[in-house]
Amino acid sequence: MMTATPNNSMLLEGKTILLGITGGIAAYKSCNIVRLLQKRGARVKVVMSEHATEFVGPLTFRALTNEPVAVGLFDDPSDPIHHISLAQEPDLVVVAPATANIIAKMANGIADDLISTTLLATPRPIVIAPAMNNGMWKAPATQANMATLRERGVHVVGPGSGYLACGDVDTGRMSEPEDIVEAICEVLYPAPQDLAGKRIVITAGPTHEPIDPVRFIGNRSSGKMGIALAGEAVRRGAAVTLVLGPTSLDVPHGVECVRVQTAAEMLQAALNAFQTADAAICAAAVADYTPAAPADHKLKKANERLDRIELVETVDILAELSRQKGERRVIGFAAETDNVVEYAERKLARKGCDAIIANDVSRADSGFGTDTNKAWIVSTAATQELPVLTKPQLADTILDLLKNI
Repeated sequence: MMTATPNNSMLLEGKTILLGITGGIAAYKSCNIVRLLQKRGARVKVVMSEHATEFVGPLTFRALTNEPVAVGLFDDPSDPIHHISLAQEPDLVVVAPATANIIAKMANGIADDLISTTLLATPRPIVIAPAMNNGMWKAPATQANMATLRERGVHVVGPGSGYLACGDVDTGRMSEPEDIVEAICEVLYPAPQDLAGKRIVITAGPTHEPIDPVRFIGNRSSGKMGIALAGEAVRRGAAVTLVLGPTSLDVPHGVECVRVQTAAEMLQAALNAFQTADAAICAAAVADYTPAAPADHKLKKANERLDRIELVETVDILAELSRQKGERRVIGFAAETDNVVEYAERKLARKGCDAIIANDVSRADSGFGTDTNKAWIVSTAATQELPVLTKPQLADTILDLLKNI
């Protein structure tokens, strides 16, 4: 059975999110939060403090949301109790950035403007993303206020560490919009923690086998499927080590990532992580062959042979993990263009793993770089054909195979 996933592109369809913006330089990032929420299908309304409007004008958010932007307690003569309607309408309220001032007001029940009265009145879940100077963040008063809010069930994202507006490099910067939106999805659709206490190794992406310092043998893998698996596994409580080949994609929050380039590096990293793991999922597209003697300089076609490169076979990572698995579970992938199930069944028998996820990469809606996959789960017990799923949805379905490890 598939579980809900925050990576589903329209997960928030039908939901209304009230975005509260307070007076910090990170207010400019709130524009991206609006867009990311809208991409998930949410309707977004905005309430701003007076100070927030000094950083980003209300007109910006009016244009982004196609909704009136609330600022003052008495701005809307047609709604004399605007803070109550704002408090009750959304499914969730998020404050980003949340300054030390609004955090103090929330903790102490102060309601002296529209945003603070709305926050005091709302019965909805609240997510805050603190953003302030490090000294303000570490101040005993702020930490006491944060403890109070956490005790009351307010969900907190961050703050992160990095370059602050004051010039310091320290803790206090607002979390990235993507992480804030993920936290919102987590609150509205909490994942089952059925993989808590389990350690899973996941390989993802391509490998690059060097011919010389410039050229390499590679493939079209983007790493999207393996990264989706890592993100969903963490959501469901697992500790994940992602052994990731060359890709520009971001790694989900909470995932331990070991970046590699070659098949040999991926093999060693996977074997090291598998020593203490309960399961492995090999989603990487690993090169079958690598140049026997990579050149230490760029080869020149004028006087060096490039039409004949001696290749040697790489070690089969899936087969090696399967050989060492014992009672643990190992799942592999098969990217095929024809006879998908037949070839996957042969691979299952040859590799000795517990299941093969076969996907038809000849389809426009499946395979490398796409956001969806058409797949079959092939095991010794049965073969299950799946509908076209988003990669996160497919990831959840695959992870269901590991619930009882």
